[in-house]
Amino acid sequence: MAITAKRNTNRCPPHPGEVIEDMLEDLDFSKSAIAKMLGISSQQLHAILAACKPVSPEMAARLGKLFGNGPSLWLRLQAAHDAWHAEREVDVSAVPSLNVAYKVDLAEALPEDRSGATRDCGGK
Repeated sequence: MAITAKRNTNRCPPHPGEVIEDMLEDLDFSKSAIAKMLGISSQQLHAILAACKPVSPEMAARLGKLFGNGPSLWLRLQAAHDAWHAEREVDVSAVPSLNVAYKVDLAEALPEDRSGATRDCGGK
């Protein structure tokens, strides 16, 4: 029997920096050593740990590589944190609801180039 946990929707999901801070407590590395491994300044790391700076996709890739869990976890944590705040802080009272649900087939939604291959997003 699977046990599912219910999340308290009144409680803000943790900022990725809080999760990193918890992880660092179990590691024998200083914050400056972690920053160096990530290729960022200590100030940048401290801003993330203090939840003053969001985790960007680029930072998520670095964190995912460092901790071995991939970038998706870090992006989902940041998105959940941001969405929780947006739901409470953004005034959407003037935005109408269309009450239309879409089911999008991503393969059909992505543009194709002339060779028929799906194009990338113009990444770096």
